[in-house]
Amino acid sequence: MLYAILCYHSEDVVCSWPKEKDEQIMRQLSEVNEKLAKAGRLGPVARLLPTTAATTLRENAREEKLVIDGPFAETKEQLLGFFVIECADLDEAVDTARQLMQANDGATYEIRPIGYFMPGVKIT
Repeated sequence: MLYAILCYHSEDVVCSWPKEKDEQIMRQLSEVNEKLAKAGRLGPVARLLPTTAATTLRENAREEKLVIDGPFAETKEQLLGFFVIECADLDEAVDTARQLMQANDGATYEIRPIGYFMPGVKIT
């Protein structure tokens, strides 16, 4: 089964890292990614740009569709990126998230099974 492992962290903290620390964290995450890729378990991985680059489409109470600058997340942590990982079960997904967490101190990882949404395509 595929699992999305979503990475959350304080954007203020991450954006304040010196270039050297950011490169170190990315190297550590790359080591985990390489291990997963060699095992044939790594799917798409993305590091998202800061929330200042985000745009949100939201419907208000009058059912007007609004396009708003920024994500307006109601949380102290922002979604910074995601990994798509092939795992036998949730236990393996949790173990994989622990490895990512060790590489990226202070981050929170949310694990969600992925359900395919491909209208017109039958998944067997």
